[in-house]
Amino acid sequence: MPVVKASRRENFALHPKAHKYLIKKSGIPGQHGGNGRRPGANNQYTIQLREKQKIRRLYGLLEKQFANLVKKAIRQPGAAGENALSMLERRLDNAVYRAGFASSRRSARQLVSHKHFTLNGRRVNIGSIMLREGDAVAVHKKSGKNAYFKSLNDRSPAPTQLPGWLSVDRAKVAFQVTGKPAREDVFEEINEQLLVEYYSR
Repeated sequence: MPVVKASRRENFALHPKAHKYLIKKSGIPGQHGGNGRRPGANNQYTIQLREKQKIRRLYGLLEKQFANLVKKAIRQPGAAGENALSMLERRLDNAVYRAGFASSRRSARQLVSHKHFTLNGRRVNIGSIMLREGDAVAVHKKSGKNAYFKSLNDRSPAPTQLPGWLSVDRAKVAFQVTGKPAREDVFEEINEQLLVEYYSR
């Protein structure tokens, strides 16, 4: 599903470019999407489902991949919802986005898959790699000469907020993981408890 259409479906901007479209045209996409709520829109299951879909689409995971991550988070000690968000935040593609080196998670995943970044000195191409404290991520030496990174400030301006678990060196297009993501490091409006309730049924 195209990101703007998906954003309308969830009534939530899943990509920076979706903000202006939501202002112009809100409501569920489709011929009769804006004429009213769908049946059952207020029941608890539907509310949980929509929140699950919003979070999954926000981070860009496939259904099975997302379900496995959340179920693993539920089995871990601590608050299951915060565990899930921490795991989502620590994905390499998300960290590249949070560091401000891509305008969206989708773009960040593409940069990683094209081997533009190194992890602890080794070139990687898997966006789902889970980062740990002490990990160092940097643009590959050859990729640093790429037009994208030379015009990084024009393509992806420095974010107004940086998560506390990343130490970013924008000039070198590099960052280090200095800790674990805290709940306040997730800047989007998310209700992780609804996510846990959905998978705990």
